[in-house]
Order: sequence, then C-alpha cells, then structure tokens
Amino acid sequence: MPEGPEIRRAADLLAAAVVNKPLTDVWFAFPALKPYQSALRGTKITSIETRGKALLTHFSNGLTLYSHNQLYGVWRVVNAGDVAQETQRSLRVKLETTDAAILLYSASEISIYDTADIENHPFLQRIGPDVLDEWLTVAQVRERLLSPKFCNRQLGGMLLDQAFLAGLGNYLRSEILWLAKLLPDHKPKELNETERDALADACLSVARLSYATRGTMDENVHHGALFRFKVFGRTGLPCERCGDPIMKTSVSSRPFFWCPVCQV
Repeated sequence: MPEGPEIRRAADLLAAAVVNKPLTDVWFAFPALKPYQSALRGTKITSIETRGKALLTHFSNGLTLYSHNQLYGVWRVVNAGDVAQETQRSLRVKLETTDAAILLYSASEISIYDTADIENHPFLQRIGPDVLDEWLTVAQVRERLLSPKFCNRQLGGMLLDQAFLAGLGNYLRSEILWLAKLLPDHKPKELNETERDALADACLSVARLSYATRGTMDENVHHGALFRFKVFGRTGLPCERCGDPIMKTSVSSRPFFWCPVCQV
C-alpha cells in the first residue's frame, strides 16, 4: 500500500491537472454516487488534500469526495477525452475538464460528504495527525509518544497504527527506527529522553524527506539530501553506519529490516 509521501505526491499531480478548472464531465461507478454527477458538473475542484493515506477532493459547491486507495486503488491523469486505459483495473471515478481528466481505478472506499461534515467521516475520526502536516512539530510527536494511548505500545506495531501518525507505513517504519537507532520491541515509556527525542524527530524527518525528494535526480534538492533506503529491502547489504549486514524479519505481520549492531 502506498504510504503518506506517495499519496501526497499523487495528490500534487492530480491538483496540477484539474484544480480551479470547470468540470465538463463527472462520472461515478457506484450507484449511490451517481446522483452527484449532475450536481458536480460545472463546478471546480478547489483543492485536493491528503489525510494520511486518504484523499479529499474539495469542490466549489461545498461537497467533498473522500477516497482511499487501500491495496489496489490508483489515480491516473490523462488528457481530456482519453479515458480508454490499457488496464485490468475497474474505473470508479472520472473528473474531467476541457484539458485533462483524473481517473480513479479499483478503489472501494469512495464517498461524498458536505465539506462542512467531512471531519465526521469514520476514518478521519480514527486517525492521528498527518505526518506531513507542516504544522506538526517534534514536540507534539513526543507528547503523543508519552500519552496513555501510546506510551505502552511496542514501536513496531505503533508506527503502523494510523491513530498514532497518519501516513506512516512499512518502509517508513524501518527507516525511522534505523535512524533513531531503536529496535521495534521497545515501548515509548521505556526510552530515555534522548531516545524519545530521536524517535520523534525521525518520524517527521524521514517521512518529509521521502515526500520532498524520493524519486528525484536533483542533487540540489533539500540541501543535497535525497531519500534513499538505509535498511528497507537491503537484506545482506552493509549498514551505512557500522558496515554489518542488514537483517530481515517480520514484525506485526509485515517485513521489517534493521541493523542488528547499531539498533539496540
């Protein structure tokens, strides 16, 4: 499943194609959403927002489309009128302007709310702060680590729980714990202040660096620091800190990669 940085980059591409342009066609596959087709034609998409791994498409008439890709959903940007995609996926949503169309395939979690009520969506009620929210601070993450809800949780499971920080996922979990030099069986309450600070900082810095630079070849981006996996998918390769081989195991039923020497 794509993680927060991938969802945010996808939203950026969608927004660049269609935001603030009148919709010439709107189509939904699900019968419950079809009554909204005529209501949305002629409106504009004012913004496309991410909340963790969910996408919120806001329209100028006060409606918001909620979508979550889950495992199989994917958005595509195509030229207007060019909706015949070579894919085995099922088209669920088409939002088209005179220039471009954005298409959602295979997703099952799709609904429409009044924008004023979107915060009442069950998923949005459950998740924690978005890890890519520019207003979220290391101090706030540290407070969450020490809160009654999370202080007694093992890090390996907690970092996959969207209630802790929305948008974190499996590759980010491995990279965060490597950067913080911690193993997944620790609990926040067992860490000393330095370790908690390092973990809180890594939660934000790893996710934000991935969003800002992953997939780019521009060596000047982010002061020359591009996102590269330090441990994820690097079984048997040397750790960049100590040189010992990276190991792989399973934590919370998901693959986990770590350095057995410099993560303690």
